[in-house]
Amino acid sequence: MNQGRVADQIELRHGDLAVRVSRRGAAVTAATYRGTPFLVGAGGPNGAMANFAMVPFGNRVEGNAMSFAGRDYAFQPNTSDALYRHGDGWLGLWQLEEASAEHAQFCFSRSADSVSPYAYLTRQEIRLAGDALVLTLSVENRGETALPFGLGQHPFLARTPMTRLTIAADRYWSERPDNLLDVPGPVPDHFDFRSEKLLPQMWMNNAFEGWDGRAVIAWPELGIQAALEADGALDRFMLYMPVDRSDFFCLEPMSHLPNGHHLPGFGGLKPLAPGEVLAGKVTILMSALPVQPEG
Repeated sequence: MNQGRVADQIELRHGDLAVRVSRRGAAVTAATYRGTPFLVGAGGPNGAMANFAMVPFGNRVEGNAMSFAGRDYAFQPNTSDALYRHGDGWLGLWQLEEASAEHAQFCFSRSADSVSPYAYLTRQEIRLAGDALVLTLSVENRGETALPFGLGQHPFLARTPMTRLTIAADRYWSERPDNLLDVPGPVPDHFDFRSEKLLPQMWMNNAFEGWDGRAVIAWPELGIQAALEADGALDRFMLYMPVDRSDFFCLEPMSHLPNGHHLPGFGGLKPLAPGEVLAGKVTILMSALPVQPEG
C-alpha cells in the first residue's frame, strides 16, 4: 500500500500493519499484516469492502416492517435485496472527523424518512495499536422517540484451504430459505469450533449466541493468525460462507440476532431513548505463525 490519501480513501500504517479505509461506509477496503492480506475486499454495494459497520442494526427486517411500543413502522429496500438490510451506514458517505498515520474517525448522521424510521448519529474509529486493528462503533438515537438499536461489524476474512477457526457458542440458529433465522438449538458438530477446526466446505449463514467475545483464525500456510475480541454490546455473532467464493468467510460480531425486530425481547436489540448511546469494539490482534506448506 502507498501511504497517504487517495480520493476518499486513507491509508494507515503501524509496524507490520497496513490498512486502507474509505469514507464510503467508514469501511476498511484492504488490510495486510507483514504484507499478507487478512481481510478481503469482497463486500458492500460495490464488492470492494473488507469490513463495514452495521448500524443502526444488522441483517434484514422481515416484511420490511416492525412494531415497537404500540406503533407500527415501515422500511423500504435499500439495496437490490427485497428486504431492508444492514442499516444505512454501509451505504452512506461518512465525514472524516480526525485522522493520523495510525487512526481515522468518521461520523455519519441521518434523519428518519420513507426508507427507515431511524434518526441517529454514528461514529466509527479505525485505529492501529501495536499489531492490532481496533474498530470502535457507537450510535446515538437522534429521533423523537425510543427505538430498538443494534450494532455490528462485517469483516470479510481471508479464507485459504488450511484456514482454521476457534470460537465457542452455546446456541445456534438454523436458516430459513429466505435467509432469515429459523429455530434455535444446540450447535451442530460440523459448526462446533470450540476446538480449532478447518472451515467446512459448505454454505453457512447462521447466528450464534452464548459467545464470550473471543475467536482465533489461523492461516498456517500464510504464517499468520488473528485473535479477535469483541466487547461492549457485541455478544453474538454470525458466520457466513458462500459457495460461489472460496477466498473469504465472514465472522460478524453483533449486538443482536438477525431480524431481531420480530423475535422475543427484540433479539438483543436495545431500546434507546432520544440521546442514549450504544457502543461496541472489535479488536483483531495479528501475530506470526510458523509457515506450514499446503498438503
